[in-house]
Amino acid sequence: MPSNSLIYLLLSFFVSASCADKSSENTGSPEENKEVENVSIASLEYEIPSLLGEGAFWNHKTQELFWVDIEGKKFHVYDPGTGTNRSFPTPTRIGTVVPYKQNQVIIALEDGIYSIHPRFGTIAEFAEIEKDATINRFNDGKCDPNGNLWVGSMNLKEDRASGAVYKISEQGEVSKMIEGVTISNGIVWTRDGSTMYYIDTPTGAIRAYDFDPATSTISNARTAVAVSPALGYPDGMAIDAEDKLWVGLWNGNAVARFDPLTGKLISRIEVPAHNVTACAFGGPDLDKLYITTASVDMTKAEMEKYPLAGSIFVANPGVKGVPSKFFGKNE
Repeated sequence: MPSNSLIYLLLSFFVSASCADKSSENTGSPEENKEVENVSIASLEYEIPSLLGEGAFWNHKTQELFWVDIEGKKFHVYDPGTGTNRSFPTPTRIGTVVPYKQNQVIIALEDGIYSIHPRFGTIAEFAEIEKDATINRFNDGKCDPNGNLWVGSMNLKEDRASGAVYKISEQGEVSKMIEGVTISNGIVWTRDGSTMYYIDTPTGAIRAYDFDPATSTISNARTAVAVSPALGYPDGMAIDAEDKLWVGLWNGNAVARFDPLTGKLISRIEVPAHNVTACAFGGPDLDKLYITTASVDMTKAEMEKYPLAGSIFVANPGVKGVPSKFFGKNE
């Protein structure tokens, strides 16, 4: 969730740097991703004035949408069946939420990884990471095919690559997996578990990594998609049953679907909010796309144009998703 001014300054540098080694990468360029004919429109699902809605995760066991308001410091549980939303305050900004055991949800707060009770909101520390890195806070994260949590930190001022991506096991073991991150965001895995896709927003790129299921490690980093600045800035991400990527576009009013094998834009869902942050496939058949948005970092004109910004929206993407992995090997 970048601010417009800082990201604009960083974008030209990071895009050129990330595109320097292209021998093993696809040829999709930002210029190819400016327009697409396949456009649909999302509708309002739940009206709420969240500041920085993020971290969309569909709990397929309870049929609920887990999500967070980072700046509002709240963990939310939305039930589409009843149209109700439960909220739990957190002591600091919350960036990530993933289900764990029946009475435990793993969350990333500013200064580390914690668990929270999904009914009572009680919080306990799970893993200590970057406790003293006061220039950073934790942001987005998801679990790999083996149930490890991958979560990234970001620079609070968004002006330097002081963040990193960490892997946390069910036993609380912590490994640093990616360094030199400015705004860590979307992360997903293909259905066969062979590839991980990851976004550091200021790069304007979706990176691909070979994923080794035996060791839960990554290698062979490359650019899969170069997102055109005309579309917005890539934020949170989901993956569908066809291994195509759905990306929330900050400053882009939409969710975009990309083919990571060609780097091309396939379709776009327009959202009545200026800053679209994350999405998750949900519903009993995983055929709905729930979308989180933000109401921060908007001009007066944008606020008047998008009065529902901060709410949850839903769309019919025309393709099904896959169940997101819970934390832990046995979940």
